[in-house]
Amino acid sequence: MKFASLSVALTALPLISASPTYPQGGQHAQRNKYPGLDVLAKRAGLLYFGTAIDNVVLNNTAYVAIAHNRSEFGQVTPSNGQKWMYTEPQRNVFNYTMADEIVKPAIKALQMRRCHTFLWHNQLPDWLTAKNYTKPELISILENHIKHEARYFYDTCYAWDVVNEAFNDDGTLRESLWLTTIGPSYIELAFKFARKYVSPRTRLYYNDYGIERVNNKSLALQKLVKDYVKRDVPIDGVGLQAHFTIGRAPSYNDTRGALNLFTKLGLETALTELDVRVDLPDSEAKQATQAAVYAASVKACVDEKSCVGVTVWDFWDPVSWVPSTFPGYGNACLWDEKLQRKPAYYAISDMLRDE
Repeated sequence: MKFASLSVALTALPLISASPTYPQGGQHAQRNKYPGLDVLAKRAGLLYFGTAIDNVVLNNTAYVAIAHNRSEFGQVTPSNGQKWMYTEPQRNVFNYTMADEIVKPAIKALQMRRCHTFLWHNQLPDWLTAKNYTKPELISILENHIKHEARYFYDTCYAWDVVNEAFNDDGTLRESLWLTTIGPSYIELAFKFARKYVSPRTRLYYNDYGIERVNNKSLALQKLVKDYVKRDVPIDGVGLQAHFTIGRAPSYNDTRGALNLFTKLGLETALTELDVRVDLPDSEAKQATQAAVYAASVKACVDEKSCVGVTVWDFWDPVSWVPSTFPGYGNACLWDEKLQRKPAYYAISDMLRDE
């Protein structure tokens, strides 16, 4: 088995029964009766196919039914609810309401959970950014935050994104509160604190965008990770966010090469935030290109040793982060505004079925 070594890590997760039998047919025949993407991903050797979910759409019952359909998504990631501004809005005052709104239904649906994220330069509370702390003070704040959140979700998460987006595109470390006050060691400290307080079965990831090719950023991260592995700094995996744009997306070979930078060091990898944005207005030709990018990206994970799974950064176009962040772009997800599966969905489904 591709992931026999993960059996110990998975003992913390709820048991999942065998997949039901589905009718077969020609390409795209009886589409709605076909196995969902998670079922097919597992058959192809992955551990999961998952989605991020944000709280803003939890009142939409049709959306929620898909989000917690374990045939489609065997793993769930809270998009925002576990970030610092929501979990510790005041110093040493913790609130997990937003996270629980996503995590608890995922547990009930027997879906795995990827948790996101302990440490980021963004979405920090005002109390943390408005004051100049000394290095010892900020290290203490960092440990205290990770301790409380890790203990609350102790055995709930298959993996945690411990540090998110610490590098610039040129391979230098990003200027941030953490780097300025603590120095480069803040990344190592975060992983050590995480290992101290999470379940021994929880996998610890570094997560970033723009590392889906072999480039200055991915090579700088590889150098850091290689040093951590050599010195036994606790890190188990690297997440490649995989936010792509049609016309500029990495090829299958690009993504395989980037994944291999880390898998050859003995680490897990995963595509953690996959979406493929389109320059609007959309068209059939653009949807076909989008579908090819999605399928090639997922196939790169399937084919790369120790790439454990793929998470899409939400699955429904109306709640995608893309339009507000990249004006003029959108339609980045697998389901359209009518909650209908798009060509990209079927491209992934067909590719996984052929594996």
